Amino acid sequence: MKTNSHRVCIYPKDIQRITGKSYRQSTRLMQKIKKELNKLDNEFLTIEEFCTYTGIKYEQVTHLIIG
Repeated sequence: MKTNSHRVCIYPKDIQRITGKSYRQSTRLMQKIKKELNKLDNEFLTIEEFCTYTGIKYEQVTHLIIG
């Protein structure tokens, strides 16, 4: 039986799928968000933080993020 796994973290590849930007631009956007939220380099960015920063609704993002 397969269980649905729900991630909390977002990665540049996910941001690329959501925004249509290149992988490098997605990495820069992720770094910019982390800097504004005063996160360290080793801390992850959550999907909710990304949605809050960009103004995109959580429901619109979740189906684009793969497992």
